[in-house]
Amino acid sequence: MNRKLSMVKAWEENQKSKVDNRAEHKMSSILSWENTNKAAVQAKLRTREEKLEKKKAECVEKMRNRAAMIHKEAEEKRQEEMIKCQEMAAKHRSQGTTPKKKFLTCFG
Repeated sequence: MNRKLSMVKAWEENQKSKVDNRAEHKMSSILSWENTNKAAVQAKLRTREEKLEKKKAECVEKMRNRAAMIHKEAEEKRQEEMIKCQEMAAKHRSQGTTPKKKFLTCFG
């Protein structure tokens, strides 16, 4: 009877061990799956972040170029106005006339 009991206990221990091993294997599989998928998502995230950073840099560069172009055009317009004012002043000096009030804005 003692021998039978000891064999039953051994069989139970063997079954428990098998179940534990299967559970451990399953948990290991799940962990592996989780890590693989997390790594894939992280890689995709990094790629998208890099693309966004590149796009942002391109956009910033465009805006800076646009601002520089506006500044250049404004400088050209200021130069044109200055030349017009100088020509008008020279004309009035040569004729000995006084400019109209509207013209005085270019001296202000």
